[in-house]
Amino acid sequence: MLNLKVVADLLGVTGPSNGGDLSVFKVEFDSRKVTGGDLFVCVPGFKVDGHDFAAQVVEQGAVALVVERPLPDIQVPQLVVPNARRALAQVAALASGYPVQALRLVGITGTNGKTSTAHFCESVLTGAGRVPGVLGTIHTKIAGKPLPTTHTTPESLVLQRLFSDMKEAGCDSVVMEVSSHALELERVHGVPFDVAVFTNLSHDHLDFHGDMETYFQAKRKLFSGLRYIKGRTAPYAVINGDDPFGARLLKELKVPYISYGQGQHCHIRATDLNIDANGVSFNVETPVGGRRVDLSMSGLFTVYNALAAIGVGLAVKADLEQILLAVESVGSVSGRFEPVREGQDFSVLVDYAHTPDGLEKLLVSAREITKGRLLTVFGCGGDRDANKRPVMGEIAGRLSDRVILTSDNPRSESPEAILGQIETGMTQSTALVEIEADRAQAIARAIALAEAGDTVVIAGKGHETYQILGDRTIDFDDREVARIALRGRMFRGKGQLKTHALTWTEKRRPQYDPAVATAGDH
Repeated sequence: MLNLKVVADLLGVTGPSNGGDLSVFKVEFDSRKVTGGDLFVCVPGFKVDGHDFAAQVVEQGAVALVVERPLPDIQVPQLVVPNARRALAQVAALASGYPVQALRLVGITGTNGKTSTAHFCESVLTGAGRVPGVLGTIHTKIAGKPLPTTHTTPESLVLQRLFSDMKEAGCDSVVMEVSSHALELERVHGVPFDVAVFTNLSHDHLDFHGDMETYFQAKRKLFSGLRYIKGRTAPYAVINGDDPFGARLLKELKVPYISYGQGQHCHIRATDLNIDANGVSFNVETPVGGRRVDLSMSGLFTVYNALAAIGVGLAVKADLEQILLAVESVGSVSGRFEPVREGQDFSVLVDYAHTPDGLEKLLVSAREITKGRLLTVFGCGGDRDANKRPVMGEIAGRLSDRVILTSDNPRSESPEAILGQIETGMTQSTALVEIEADRAQAIARAIALAEAGDTVVIAGKGHETYQILGDRTIDFDDREVARIALRGRMFRGKGQLKTHALTWTEKRRPQYDPAVATAGDH
């Protein structure tokens, strides 16, 4: 229960419209969830405006509104603010009782590597005796219990409620992925991060941000927001010093920092790398010592993700040997360079890579562990940054021996049109290229073609267990499709799967509220 006068004071709203001592039951920004006694925050969305639902929510029982413009026909108190999203974040923290005061927060941002880095960080904090909650792309985890998630970084109201749940469950820390959309749209406004991690920056989400500089400035907000707070330890930044944008950040930081990478200038360095299909090993050098590190996940990007987590461990003053043991204990991360094994004599890897840089790093890493040919299955999502499609086509054609272009999440776009745009970047490709819009058939085709020593890479969807086709959402998991294809191949013999039909149960899933949906979901 909140007092509207307290809310008005928090938001800096004065005058007769502040509602006096009116009590508010709870805060909502989703019109569908409003009930009697609620305060409704009118958030402008990408397709619809929360202000347009004001009359509706008042009929549902809302007793007050937070608005960016006065609504003269609505007869309930209105708190007029310059930015409703920022106001939502402020009120959400108040309504949840400021749970972050009892939590230490690690925020991870960057184009690629956030999820895997979060897994490493969770292990590091646990090894240091902490009880971390996790917020990320794959799932939310509270005291070890995973929960489903819909956004990399939830809306501020949901976020603060999760912080409160974590506190109540006994968590003392939080590891969370922080997307550029969350930073730009004020979802983490006022959240006091103790450690902020920058993984890298490359082409993605430019349909939302417009250009790379604007994209960088959105990411930069996580670090410019780091500040000393009474009663908390000094905040730290952990930065990929090998990334050009990371190097820019290092020059601008106003707080202590730890850089990581392979360069001589980095505080935490990886040297003498050995990468094979079973994992990666390297020597790590830090300001407080080092040793050989052995990881069960493969790929150069895994090295960088582990180095970031080592930096987080040092930032929170954990013991180096505890940090390294925790990093080495991490197994595969769902949908990140994840192998699918059914006894076959070639490799099948499923990965979430859906950006040009992510795809290039994935294929380079796959090539390093491949004795035979590299076969790549991938597509690009619909209603998302179309400019990256030919770029990704060029990368796949240059780094693969064979490419099968297929649907990702086409959404409202024509799958064939998307594939055509990808193909325009492959005019100089030396790889054999096929187009199969049906993703299950494309995966089955690649597996049917694979020979001993080859690697089949299935890129783009990773951990996702669905596919969005127009206004339909069907169950679809690349890993399960690959397993079925592998078992079918073993039963029928090599090369006989290209006509094998794979069917999936279609079902309707809850649609995003257009007022709060973002362009940030892959």
